[in-house]
Amino acid sequence: MINRITRRKAITTSLKVSLAALSGYAFTSNSKTQIAVSKKLISNKLPIRISLNTSTLLHYKLPVDVQIDMVAEAGFKGIELWMRDIQKYLENGGTAKQLKIKLKESSLVLENIIGFSKWCSDDALERKKALEQLAEEMKIIAAIGGKFIAAPVQGITEIDPNKYNEYAKRYNAILELGDQTGVTPIIELWGMGALNKIADCAQITIATGHPKATMLLDFYHVYRGGNDWDTIDVLNAGRMPVMHINDYPAAPSYEKLKDADRIFPGDGICPFNEVIPKLCEAGFRGGFSVELFNKGYWNTMDAKTLLKTCYEKTHATVEKALSNRN
Repeated sequence: MINRITRRKAITTSLKVSLAALSGYAFTSNSKTQIAVSKKLISNKLPIRISLNTSTLLHYKLPVDVQIDMVAEAGFKGIELWMRDIQKYLENGGTAKQLKIKLKESSLVLENIIGFSKWCSDDALERKKALEQLAEEMKIIAAIGGKFIAAPVQGITEIDPNKYNEYAKRYNAILELGDQTGVTPIIELWGMGALNKIADCAQITIATGHPKATMLLDFYHVYRGGNDWDTIDVLNAGRMPVMHINDYPAAPSYEKLKDADRIFPGDGICPFNEVIPKLCEAGFRGGFSVELFNKGYWNTMDAKTLLKTCYEKTHATVEKALSNRN
């Protein structure tokens, strides 16, 4: 992985804005009694939802309504659905109202919808088409009770440091579209994509000046992009509704990792015991949504077994990280 000093210099150089960390959140107390009570509460009920990104079920080609049933049955508290699965369900005669009812009956929080549009393209016509696409998708999301849609930076291959303000304007344009529809786009960091540095992501987000602007991070993508975990709690994590959770192996080196290399939380080298408490102290109270594309799991497990393993390993990892806090 990148040398720590080198990364810190890179982050300092690219992040030209200051972020205020939140303080004074739950699990912080000078009383030994209160600390003991907090630890007991943590073991009984996590302050963070364990959710599932249905990319994890991609291999099984399950209809979206079946995905919802299985995710709820496995014990998850939230779910991220893919727009293409929702659209296929609607094309086959299902309705948005039916999905909304099913989500409610399953007691699942609809954390976010995974969609792809070239809203950040350098081509004005392509951006116009992307906004039209997003407008339609947001209407569907609102109809099923959703409030967020992922917005990875599509349409460009790398970040131009001279165009931060322009990128912020483009993100602001889809945020304003979200104001009209009630569905907020979350700018997403991809470790191998154009937007792979947390510093760049934060600068663009803050520069929008929009009160709902926020980021979608992923444990794997943060590592894959060569970012440093030491300063993750500089962010106002209370603004983040969801974060993708997964783990990564020690080898190959970070820059050679691929999406399929993601593994169950707790089975790799991600420093969850350090990072999760930092995120919690910085205000995170959303959903840790398991996102995997591991072909080895797909080839050796049925969907039910994979979901059960995802939930149990993720819950154990989060619980351990929070229970180890001083």
